[in-house]
Amino acid sequence: MKNNLKYYYGIVENCIHRLGVDPVNCRSKDTEGHWDLKRGDITVWIDVWHIDREKRAYIQVVAPIMEVPIYRIPEFYEDLLRINDQLFGVAFTLYHSWTCLKVIREVEGLDDEEAYNMITRVGNYGIEYLRKLLKKYGNRGQGLDKQEGLTPLN
Repeated sequence: MKNNLKYYYGIVENCIHRLGVDPVNCRSKDTEGHWDLKRGDITVWIDVWHIDREKRAYIQVVAPIMEVPIYRIPEFYEDLLRINDQLFGVAFTLYHSWTCLKVIREVEGLDDEEAYNMITRVGNYGIEYLRKLLKKYGNRGQGLDKQEGLTPLN
């Protein structure tokens, strides 16, 4: 499967190009299979990688939205659960102190249209819910470094 990852890299790059962005400018300079896109006020991370112990590869699309508001955590979590019930194909998740929108699946059987839908859903929902959550909860936070490990370890 590791040798076939380039096929899926091509799918991702076709999708990025379809969005009107040069995929070469979005590629990680450090790690093959990682791309960063800006969509409005959010960043969308796309990762394709192989997990040896599972003998399979995955694609994930993630957009860090905001830090969890420390003074209204129960209300915030309840809102995220209610929002998740209304989303299609993506969900809010927590990573450290950050709320992210995320979709992940095995790459096997992935086609251009599904990858494009994954990327645009995360981007569109990210823009929509960033606005709504900021209006209700305020400050977005300090930022989340992709190198902190949103990609599971091999």
